[in-house]
Amino acid sequence: MMKEKLTIVKVGGAVVEDEPQLLQLLKDFSAIDGKKVLVHGGGRRATQVAASLGIESKMVNGRRITDAEMLNVVTMVYGGLVNKNLVARLQKNGVNALGLTGADMDVIRSHKRPLKDGIDFGFVGDVDNADGKMLSKLIEEGITPVMAPLTHDGQGNILNTNADTIASETAKALAPYYDVTLIFSFEKKGVLRNPDNDDSVISVITHEDFRKYKEDGTISGGMLPKIENALNAIDAGVSRVIITLATAIDGNSGTVIR
Repeated sequence: MMKEKLTIVKVGGAVVEDEPQLLQLLKDFSAIDGKKVLVHGGGRRATQVAASLGIESKMVNGRRITDAEMLNVVTMVYGGLVNKNLVARLQKNGVNALGLTGADMDVIRSHKRPLKDGIDFGFVGDVDNADGKMLSKLIEEGITPVMAPLTHDGQGNILNTNADTIASETAKALAPYYDVTLIFSFEKKGVLRNPDNDDSVISVITHEDFRKYKEDGTISGGMLPKIENALNAIDAGVSRVIITLATAIDGNSGTVIR
């Protein structure tokens, strides 16, 4: 039986912060045919709000250290400020959206990240399970989930979780039910061969390509976990993953992960 198409778009914090880009993205997202899910970041806004409260942001390898104070900030910013503003704007665009954290309806459960290389990331969650069946029930009712980068551990604790991971875990969980396209949208045209040249987009990346690019340093930094998440999603049955510009979420350009 042919599965129905479902598009999952992940939008990064830089786009969420840029009003013209965000308006365009929400308009384009609203125009996507059929069933869809939006996953958002919001790290820049969290950093701003934390600073205004006198709380310092600490990052290691692009990942936020989340102590108890910072957990309060990210819970407010991701689960409230960013999430509900996106939901309200999607309603304006005719999309019947519902904002969710992983704790809502127990859709994404995780465990607190153990010490890694002596680094304590604090209240950061690594995903154990995403409930595609529960999400598909909402989607079948004509609701568009808007997922915040927060999960829970089943013991009453909220955990800060990487938004790319939320997107790929959601895509994997929904792959048994739909023909899933996962789009990572951000401020570049795709994965670049040369970071100084915005037009040096690598059109296709496979597991083998990724190993090669990782070894020779073509791909590094924050792009590594993004592509790892993308490849994991493909391995788990997601039909296609595209990394592209926030203004190009029609899926016709960018880097395709196969």
